[in-house]
Amino acid sequence: MATYRDVAIVLRTHKLGETDRIITMLARGRGKVRAVAKGVRRTKSRFGSRLEPGMLVDLQCYEGRSLDTVTQAELIAPYGDFIARDYAAYTASAAMLETADRLAEEGQAVIQQFNLLAGGLAALAGQAHSPGLILDSYLLRAVAIAGWAPSFESCAGCGAPGPHRAFNLASGGAVCSSCRTPGSGAPRPETFTLLSALLTADWPVADASAPEVRREATGLVAAYVQWHLERGVRSLRLVDRSETV
Repeated sequence: MATYRDVAIVLRTHKLGETDRIITMLARGRGKVRAVAKGVRRTKSRFGSRLEPGMLVDLQCYEGRSLDTVTQAELIAPYGDFIARDYAAYTASAAMLETADRLAEEGQAVIQQFNLLAGGLAALAGQAHSPGLILDSYLLRAVAIAGWAPSFESCAGCGAPGPHRAFNLASGGAVCSSCRTPGSGAPRPETFTLLSALLTADWPVADASAPEVRREATGLVAAYVQWHLERGVRSLRLVDRSETV
C-alpha cells in the first residue's frame, strides 16, 4: 500500500480495541485524515503523547481501504500540552478543534483552515490574548474561509454602507433599517466594532474591549457559527468565559 507524509493537527481520538486508537486529524496537504495508531494506549507506546488533541505532528501513514495506519509521528509543536494547563484555554481549544473537524467535512480551503487552526492553537498556548477572544476570532475567520463571511459594517442585505444597528443571522450580519426583518437583534455599536476587529485580527481593538461587549459578541458569534453549520458545536457550551464576567 502507498505511504504518505504530511503535517497534521490532531482533532480528536477514539479508542479502538484494547490498545489502539483512531486518530482524526486535519492534515495540511490531505485535509481530514482518519488513521489507526496501533498500541498507542500502551504505557511504552512509541507514539507517547504525540497523538493527543491539539498536537502538531509530522506524520507518516500508509493508506488503507477505510482507515489509514500511522507508522511514524514526530512532534512539531506540543500546543495541546501547554493548553491543557489552563482551563479556559483548554475549553476554547476543544471548541476550535470540534469546529475544524466539522468544517473539514466540506473539503474546501484545506491549507487556509489548517494555517488558521495552527495559528489559533499557538496563540492559546502562548497566552497571546484572552482565550475567549482567540476562540471568537478563530470561529469568525474559519466560517469566512468556508464561504460564510459575515458583514459587520456594510449591510449584509443590500450593501449599504454602515454603521448599522441591527444584526440578522440569516442575512449574514449587520443589516440596515430597510433590510431588517423580524427577529433581528440590536447589539451595541461597540459590539459591532469588536466583531469587526475579531474578523480582521485587529488585536489592539479587541484586547481593549469591555467585558459586557465581549459577552454580547460571544453570543452573536456562537449563534452565527451554529446557524451556518446547521447543528450545534457541543464544546461551545463548556467554554470557560470567566474573563468576561
